[in-house]
Amino acid sequence: MNRPDDIRKTVSKTYTSAVEQTKATGGSCCSGPAPQGVLTTLAGYSREALAALPADAVASSFGCGNPVALAEIREGDTVLDLGSGAGIDLLLAAKLVGPTGRVIGVDMTPAMVTRARANAAAAGFTNVEVLEGIIEDLPVESGAVDLVISNCVINLSPEKKRVFSELHRVLKVGGRISISDIVAEPMPAWITEVSMLYSACISGAIPEAEYLKGLEEAGLVEVAVRDRLTYDKDQLAALLGADEGGSCCCGSGGLPKAAILRMANELAGKVASIRVAAHRPEDVLP
Repeated sequence: MNRPDDIRKTVSKTYTSAVEQTKATGGSCCSGPAPQGVLTTLAGYSREALAALPADAVASSFGCGNPVALAEIREGDTVLDLGSGAGIDLLLAAKLVGPTGRVIGVDMTPAMVTRARANAAAAGFTNVEVLEGIIEDLPVESGAVDLVISNCVINLSPEKKRVFSELHRVLKVGGRISISDIVAEPMPAWITEVSMLYSACISGAIPEAEYLKGLEEAGLVEVAVRDRLTYDKDQLAALLGADEGGSCCCGSGGLPKAAILRMANELAGKVASIRVAAHRPEDVLP
């Protein structure tokens, strides 16, 4: 088995454990509450929007932003969510596209697929389909999607260029993306060698300039960062679980507090959550 497959297997195992923990703790993805002010600032979900969703979809969310916000989802759109998890963004999108629209979720972790399907059913949505698959080889027809969203997932891919190419493939002409993700400047080896940090959305992150260039090379245009939050050391420490109970952003938690604080000091100002927008241009005939 090659390294990309090993990475995907490890990430899937981590998120399976995390989503099972939410069930065991009755609605918290860690043993305690998320630090106030960190996740809400990061994600930008309104209380009203979250109150309308099944509690499990909210509790089992491991995102770093809100790709649905400002995505200009239209009634009747077909929306694809890469790494849809327990379904929080799927359900928000399903409400916006209405009964004439369609929302497709793709996740490689069977436990997440099961959870998302159950949450869609609990919310009463019949326009949601959740598929098991990898984002480097999407089980979606070419040119079938009006909008691709994703929440803190592409940074986990060991083959990001394949993901960017898949974005272009599945989009209709004029189709667009609204993606929240983690980017980071190059890190010292002592941090990248901590395997847990890959699932925690840190060590797999690439620089912002490289991320945007990858989207452009895949054929997307008007690639731009619409929102950005650069983490300071306190936010990084909280996101990695230094506070009691951890924060639940991505698959973090479980590292010794002293190690987390050292990493937070090293990475302060070098890691950011961004929301990227772009679209597929009109096809140019040769």
